Amino acid sequence: MSETRVIHGFHAVTARIRQHAESVLELYVDTQRRDPRVRDLLKLAESNHVRVIPVDSKRLDGLAGNARHQGIAARVDAAQKIRHLDDVLDTLTEPALLLVLDGVQDPHNLGACLRSADVFGVHAVIAPKDRAVGLNATVEKVACGAAETVPYITVTNLARTLRELQERDIWVVGADSEANTDLFGFRHAGGLAWVLGAIGFPAPLWAWNIFIHNGFRVEIILACTGIQSIAIMLGVAFAVPTTLRQKALAFLSVKAGRREVALR
Repeated sequence: MSETRVIHGFHAVTARIRQHAESVLELYVDTQRRDPRVRDLLKLAESNHVRVIPVDSKRLDGLAGNARHQGIAARVDAAQKIRHLDDVLDTLTEPALLLVLDGVQDPHNLGACLRSADVFGVHAVIAPKDRAVGLNATVEKVACGAAETVPYITVTNLARTLRELQERDIWVVGADSEANTDLFGFRHAGGLAWVLGAIGFPAPLWAWNIFIHNGFRVEIILACTGIQSIAIMLGVAFAVPTTLRQKALAFLSVKAGRREVALR
């Protein structure tokens, strides 16, 4: 029998049904909710042949671990589709835009990063298997459905993965508060992987058996092509959109140049 887990909240459950309805084993709905939002979800569940189980709020509290579930929860197949980084990169028709998260252990931070990554068209989010929160019900709820649309790839050796990205001519840029180059002074038009580290690693640092510098493990800093001055949540909020803006300006510049040549 396959392993299952529970997700909760309208966004997470709705996105899972729309993206992977076959993985939704049961949908639990609070019997006290009869509003239009619930009716729309029930129609979606019915059209995708998802089993609906009316339950009381007490049972929902237990299923969701007393988290804010909005009267909605679902039991889903915990088995994730196997996602390899090569599968993502080999199918791209444009320069890669990747978000690499090192040491992010707060599910709210990961959920917010996935949500922003989805908005800004990031091709994949990469994280280590160890010392990272991974996908769970809280992450999926905060991500508002992005956990179902943005590939989340975990790797055993993050430093090695960054070197492999460099071998594919993808620039790997780390974000660090003590860097000499700021975000807006950085220019690159090709493939790019933004590496962002977690904030607030507990002291003493040597208790981790590895040196940590502003949220980055040392071998990750050494694997980066460049270091920019920015932090985790600001990194997603500014670094990725700035990269997209630079790409757009580069495209418009090339287009304008072609037009000028044509007019001569």
